[in-house]
Amino acid sequence: MSVKRVLVIAGSDSSGGAGLEADQRVLAAHGCYALTATTGLTAQNTLGVQDIFVVPPEFVRKQINAGLEDVGADVVKLGMLSSAETIDVIAETLQAHKVPAIVLDPVMVSTSGSQLLPEKAVEGLRFKLLPMTTVLTPNIPEAQLLIKDSGSEVPEPADISEMIDLARRICSLGPKAVLLKGGHLPLTKDHKVAKSPEESTTVIDVLYDSETSTTTLFETDYLVSKNTHGTGCSLASAISANLAMGKDMVRAVRSAVRFVEAGIRTSVDLGKGSGPINHFHSIYTMPFAPGRFLEYIMDRPDVQGAWEKFIKHDFVEGMGQGTLPVERFKEYLVQDYLYLVQFARSNALAAYKSSEMDSIAASAQIVLHIQREMALHIDYCASFGLSKQEMEASPETIACTAYSRYILDVGQSEDWLALQMALAPCLIGYGTIARRLHSDENTLRQGNQYWKWIENYVADDYTEAVRLGSALLENHVQKVSPSRLEELIRIFMRATELEISFWDMGLSDQKY
Repeated sequence: MSVKRVLVIAGSDSSGGAGLEADQRVLAAHGCYALTATTGLTAQNTLGVQDIFVVPPEFVRKQINAGLEDVGADVVKLGMLSSAETIDVIAETLQAHKVPAIVLDPVMVSTSGSQLLPEKAVEGLRFKLLPMTTVLTPNIPEAQLLIKDSGSEVPEPADISEMIDLARRICSLGPKAVLLKGGHLPLTKDHKVAKSPEESTTVIDVLYDSETSTTTLFETDYLVSKNTHGTGCSLASAISANLAMGKDMVRAVRSAVRFVEAGIRTSVDLGKGSGPINHFHSIYTMPFAPGRFLEYIMDRPDVQGAWEKFIKHDFVEGMGQGTLPVERFKEYLVQDYLYLVQFARSNALAAYKSSEMDSIAASAQIVLHIQREMALHIDYCASFGLSKQEMEASPETIACTAYSRYILDVGQSEDWLALQMALAPCLIGYGTIARRLHSDENTLRQGNQYWKWIENYVADDYTEAVRLGSALLENHVQKVSPSRLEELIRIFMRATELEISFWDMGLSDQKY
């Protein structure tokens, strides 16, 4: 899948709540790649703007050219444009590059009502940029200023029909579509103009598309929040991301409106004034790098204790030193054979539960490996005087039944990935134990009747089975949510605890 690219031409907000900083967060949240051309630097915080440094227009041109000549852009988003000269340069440069779509947030009027662009700049925006614009996103004061600049007067809209009329009039100035934001005209629940904050329940944004001559209304709750800094920037950037990803105009705008609404609703207070919205309400990050899931869980304090107890159990250490009583080992071999039958069933169930051919094939390969392992196991058991018939006639211990049926129960009641997590401690753990004992200089080699067991689990076919199983886990776990991840880790921990009980069984006099 190709990465969608959005070039943002706007000013920088040193407080991070609006401008380029907010734009980049929004685009990242939508999975888009952001390029930037900075038109101005601000010294500001949540209380207001303290100073502005206007970037020389020719340097803005160089930034735009540098980005478009190399990486390119699917959509260009315009924000604070600073000056008439900057607008001239932007119009010339974008026209030369023939960019596919332009989303223009006309940062012209501050929240307090102050005009941010000089008259000459407003004129340049109207005549040079609006005809190039795919969708314009003014609030009501900005729309009024644009109409005024065109030589007409427009009163404050008194209802939705007047908002629709205003959106149409703005569209006649050149943009293909206009999204007129209704935040300055809160409504009651029956869509009348609210006369007080207490009556305010609803906000309606009006999208007018000149190409289809259609009007679409987007209704959201009127939210009482001081954290609305950068809403205009965020909305325009969300629209840009959605258009870049191929959504049609109505879907692009609807998704963006919902994105900003949720950003306000889930915001937290930062600073003493108007804080930023929450741009990351609908995304999450995994606590490990791709391909490092198993490394992550082994490093977790809540997993480490059980895992260390499993791979360094007294039963295991006794095999490494050759001091484990042979009768104990023989009893373990019988139960391990019985467990392997259930382990094969579990992997066959995993193949059935998967809908992807690679996963089905991988599970089938593991079953075939278990079949080969059992043939070796039978030969190995024969060296201790144990026959296949004798092992199959032996009853399972409580520990063997508890462990093997836990895995099968997970496979029956949960999904494919949960079953893989239940199987993982056995598959990965035996390989880990064998590698540790095989490389440990203190492990007894000559005369150790358990050395063959260690060699079996460092053999190429078992190593390949571990690699295959681990790769499956690493690939699929990238697609789960954080809460699901914790559920999977709890399954892994429970299976590890049952592995410990299996070793405990090998040292215990109580079997059934």
